[in-house]
Amino acid sequence: MCNLSSKFSCADFTFPLLPHYKVLQLIKLIGVDAVDIGLFEGRSHHFPSDISKNPTKEGIRLAKDLKEIGLEPADVFLQTGEEPNIAATNSPDKNTRKNNRTTFLKTLEFTKTLGCKHITGLPGVFHEKQTTQDDWKIACEENHWRVEKAKEFNITYAIEAHVGSILPDAISTLKFIKECPEITLTLDYGHFIYQGQTNKSVHPLIKHTSHFHARGGTKGKLQTSVKDNKIDFKAIALHLKQNKYSGFTCMEYVHVDWEGCNKTDNISETIRLHNLLKQLVYSE
Repeated sequence: MCNLSSKFSCADFTFPLLPHYKVLQLIKLIGVDAVDIGLFEGRSHHFPSDISKNPTKEGIRLAKDLKEIGLEPADVFLQTGEEPNIAATNSPDKNTRKNNRTTFLKTLEFTKTLGCKHITGLPGVFHEKQTTQDDWKIACEENHWRVEKAKEFNITYAIEAHVGSILPDAISTLKFIKECPEITLTLDYGHFIYQGQTNKSVHPLIKHTSHFHARGGTKGKLQTSVKDNKIDFKAIALHLKQNKYSGFTCMEYVHVDWEGCNKTDNISETIRLHNLLKQLVYSE
């Protein structure tokens, strides 16, 4: 069996044009039993700044919605700024980092109340007025702090290496993991394949992965249809099996006006991708 983990989820930010409750209903309707919740400041159904006002109340309210619909929370994806370079995890501004820490602690409360065991964040970016060494050092410090705080809540914290971050490839990501003990990955091959990197170069990251993002992608296109996809999900499935991966596989098509990520039919492609991944899970 090519086990890509039979636990599937779908991101709520795949369908940003619908009210959130209807998004959850749609995810259930297309045959997925778990959801990734996006907390992206200024551009998701729920903003971190709003959740932080009363994280327990918001967690209880959303948990009720999930229970009514029959969905399990798979991941809470936190982005404290509207873009990765805004209020970045490794911001050179001390007040921004302080505010980010406060938001993260509130997110932990929300996530625990929601009944979720996993949070994804971004590693950080390079800043023009700061040395690369300082950017790297602060990123290690801040992400290690998040790992330790998450452990207190019995929650796994992962980062997503991505285009435009301090971790644009597998080599830098592996180095970061070595220098930031116990950090795990939310792995999305699309960010690497988009840049022209090979599937094979990304495989070493699988053993550090606690959450997996799946969508079509190819060189020069961060998001594609399943038909045009060049991400080798069959090979990935074998590597995940070898590493005894037991986390969720999230269908993570997005709809944003960035890198052409508003040109796919997200309902159809999510269904097609789900069917493909199920074949890899259950095929002999």
